[in-house]
Amino acid sequence: MERKRVGIVGAGVSGLAACKHALDKGFSPVVFEADESIGGVWTHTLESTRLQATTRAYRFSDLAWPANVTEKYPSHCKVMDYIKSYACKFDLLRYIRFNSQVLGVEYFGATEEDIMSWELWSGWQRDSIRNRERWRKHVTIVGSGKSAFDIAAEVARVNGTSQPCTMIYRTKHWLVHKASVWGVELGYFYLNRISQLLVHKPGEGFLHYILATAFSPLRWAISKVIETYFKWNIPLQKHGMVPDYSFSYAMSACLIAMLPEGFYDMVDEGSIILKKSKTFSFCDKGIILQDGNECIKSDIVILATGFRGDQKLRDIFTANWCKRIVTGSPDTAVPLYRECIHPRIPQLAIVGYSESLTDLYASERMANWVAHFLGGSFQLPSIRCMDKSIAEWAKYKNRYNGEYYRRSCISTINIWFNDLLCQDIGCNPKRKNGFLAEWFQPYGPADYAGLY
Repeated sequence: MERKRVGIVGAGVSGLAACKHALDKGFSPVVFEADESIGGVWTHTLESTRLQATTRAYRFSDLAWPANVTEKYPSHCKVMDYIKSYACKFDLLRYIRFNSQVLGVEYFGATEEDIMSWELWSGWQRDSIRNRERWRKHVTIVGSGKSAFDIAAEVARVNGTSQPCTMIYRTKHWLVHKASVWGVELGYFYLNRISQLLVHKPGEGFLHYILATAFSPLRWAISKVIETYFKWNIPLQKHGMVPDYSFSYAMSACLIAMLPEGFYDMVDEGSIILKKSKTFSFCDKGIILQDGNECIKSDIVILATGFRGDQKLRDIFTANWCKRIVTGSPDTAVPLYRECIHPRIPQLAIVGYSESLTDLYASERMANWVAHFLGGSFQLPSIRCMDKSIAEWAKYKNRYNGEYYRRSCISTINIWFNDLLCQDIGCNPKRKNGFLAEWFQPYGPADYAGLY
């Protein structure tokens, strides 16, 4: 009997995880990669980029980091080595077609009218800067996310105070120097089972609803304590960089990032200049800020303003009806069941769109779930039931992710989400040894090793 073929687009961490779990279930995967190497975004990053989460959180479930990597936040070179070791250990490279860019996806079979009338989902078949440049010029960076901070620090290390780098920001975010407060990892506040009781969850029962409502003051207090710690340890107030939203909101909306080493030291010495402005315009000499009274001389302007993931998702498809429905309406979360299946688009799984504090963690769990479905471990519910579940998750995202709801961040309910995946595939969702460990130890990728 011919093995079922699975097409996978991209050989980043999500694509590699999908390939590995497809092989575990006896399928024949083909990975289409536009570049000449694996690694995805890790192959297109700054030299100074390092891991944003600890190695305990950012790892494949079935492969620990090598013993010689002792840093909590390794450099991107060591991350690439780790990703390559995963591909080699599970012999994934021979399933990858490099320099093979997928230009579009189309479904052949039923008509759009047929698909829209279905009650059950149909099945599966799927048709930066690499090297540091010696900028000896006036550089202005627009943006306030992780990439903007990284680029500003990189430029400042090259140019120093003689040619300071200007960073124009509109929104202040929580970029921190470590993932712990007073020696306690943030995972003990947000990534264990006890912390799940402090938030309302999609599809929760009455008891969970009462507990989350009753514990909301505790959630607020924890956030304030953590905010106080980081304000005390990082000169945010000195430089006017204290965010206007809570730390808990940042966690639930995936807005936490790590500061480049020595960033505010470079601000103090004058090699980085911070400017707040809602808008800007270009002029002959560079950039004019919103009030129009200041012109910033700029030889190079870098727009580190991120990208629209939902637009990227739409652009995958060639059929207009797929483009129209895949990301839902502008005022709703992207309608994906279990964060990876659109109920009305058959034979397709989208692994890696939803965010978590470490996207590898969420992506591998989804890839494992998809592989179990392909292997016949469970059946999907009706489209009506999937739509109901999607609506419950949309309600959660609107409540806790705010204006970032379309990014589908599931970081603070990762355990709740993983429990659902485990229940679907028929395995025990409780992965710890002992009552105290189960409720108080942070969960991470290693807890889900061996879910074949």
